[in-house]
Amino acid sequence: MRIVVAGGTGRVGVHVVEIARERGHDVAVLTRSRGVDLLTGTGLAEALEGADAVIDVVSVDTLDARKSVAFFETTTRTLLDAEAAASVPHHVALSIVGIDRAPEGYYAGKLAQEHLIENGPVPWTILRATQFHEFAAQILASAKVGPLHVAPRMRTQPIAAREVAARLVSLAEAAPAGRVRDLAGPREESLPAMVRGWARAQGSHAWIPAVPLPGALGRAQRDGSLLPGPDADRGVQTYAEWLGEQ
Repeated sequence: MRIVVAGGTGRVGVHVVEIARERGHDVAVLTRSRGVDLLTGTGLAEALEGADAVIDVVSVDTLDARKSVAFFETTTRTLLDAEAAASVPHHVALSIVGIDRAPEGYYAGKLAQEHLIENGPVPWTILRATQFHEFAAQILASAKVGPLHVAPRMRTQPIAAREVAARLVSLAEAAPAGRVRDLAGPREESLPAMVRGWARAQGSHAWIPAVPLPGALGRAQRDGSLLPGPDADRGVQTYAEWLGEQ
């Protein structure tokens, strides 16, 4: 089948593309470098010709709720309208566990994206997953107070991005299923411990204090609101196993 991947050069998108090709699918990647712009719709009509499914794993680097909502509403509307015009039969999207319990910051955009897909013109499947193991590296690179690295206090049940990608491809191979069971890692972890583990693996022995973030999102990170429910599917690879491969 022909699978089109929006965000195919991102953290999970590269795995989606690789796995889909390993399974013998014809894969197209939507990127500006290939003449496709999800914000304006440029190049979308041609890219979606003959598509059997679109897997949407686009993301934006912001913690601002307004910017996140604006980005996801624009890209999602543009993509869904183009899919409808091209008679694409299946839209598969990746979302995040617990965003309806903490619709703040980046999560506000993801929740807006879900609402558009659920009420849109294309048959759909939405998979919510927990944070990736790779989240620790993101935090180490971005969470700083001056020269000091910090780690937000957060309970998380991280999963390997490749396992999420494999599930997305399997969902694209099947019929539209609406909101499917959440996908999480095999066990709960402490985000500060994950960040420190990643730093040590990179040869850093810097002190990395755990810092509680303010506001509703910070509370949700600490109180378990972003953890999966008992009915969620569980991945296989633990964070420690993933870290050992890096």
